[in-house]
Amino acid sequence: MSGAAQEAPETRGTPDRETPDQESTGRESPDQGAPDGGTPEAKGRPGRDGDRRVGRRTLLIGGMAAAVGTAVLARGELGHLWWRLPGVEKPREAGVVDFRGAQWVAASSANWRRADRPDDYAIDRVVIHVTQGSYRSAVKVFQDPGHGAAAHYIVRRDGHITQMIRELDVAFHAGNRGYNERSVGIEHEGFVEHASSFTDAMYRASARLTAGICARYDIPVDREHIIGHVEVPGTDHTDPGRYWDWDRYLRLVRQARTAAQPAGASAGPTRTAGT
Repeated sequence: MSGAAQEAPETRGTPDRETPDQESTGRESPDQGAPDGGTPEAKGRPGRDGDRRVGRRTLLIGGMAAAVGTAVLARGELGHLWWRLPGVEKPREAGVVDFRGAQWVAASSANWRRADRPDDYAIDRVVIHVTQGSYRSAVKVFQDPGHGAAAHYIVRRDGHITQMIRELDVAFHAGNRGYNERSVGIEHEGFVEHASSFTDAMYRASARLTAGICARYDIPVDREHIIGHVEVPGTDHTDPGRYWDWDRYLRLVRQARTAAQPAGASAGPTRTAGT
C-alpha cells in the first residue's frame, strides 16, 4: 500500500451497546495488524424427547431465573454506561494525545468503541503487535471502516509514534472482547519473520510508550501484563514472533519506568499536529 497517511476527522466511535458478538466478527487484513476475530462458542444440541416435555413449573422457574439474570446483566451494563450522563464524560480535544511526542492520526470510528477507561473498564495489560506490513499500510487499514480493527498506537521503524485511538476508548485490536476492554494495543512496523524489522530506535521508543502506560494505570512491568498478540486467548496470531527480544524489551521498559516522572506525568494529554 502506498500514499501518505491522512488524518481522518475525529468521530464518536461505535455505540457502547453493541450486540455481544460485534467485537468478534472482524476480518483478517492483508497486514495482519490486529483483526478482532474471535470464535463464538458452539451451542449445545437440544434433546429429542426431553425438550418436548417441559412442565409448567419448569417454565415458571426458568422465567424467574431469566428475569433475575436480565436484571443482573442490566446492572452490569449500566455500570459501564453511567459516564454517558450529561457533564460526566471526559472531554476530548482534537489533536490531543496521551503520550507526549506522539502524532495524532485518527482511526476510523468503525474500528473502536467509545468508552471511559479506566473508570468503566480497568486497564491492566499492554498487547504487543506487529503490522505485517509498512507503517503507511497500517495507518491506511486502520482508517478503513471495513477493516474492523485498529490499535491505539503504531511505532515506526525509526521510533516515530502515532496514536490513532485514545487510551480511554476500546480499540478492536486483540481479537478478544475482554482483552480489548482492559488493554492498550501497540503495533510495530515490520514482519514477524524478519529480525531486521525490530530496530533499536523502535525498541526504545516503544519501551518509553509502554512505560508511560504502565505508570498511568499502575500496571506491573512483567510478562504477565505486557504480552504478545499470540498470547491472547481465542486468536490465531503469532505476533510479535520469535525475533522479538522480550528480555531486551522488558529491560528497556523498566529503565524507562524508573526514569519517568510520577505516574501519568511522563505522558499526555498533550497537543500534537496530525498529518
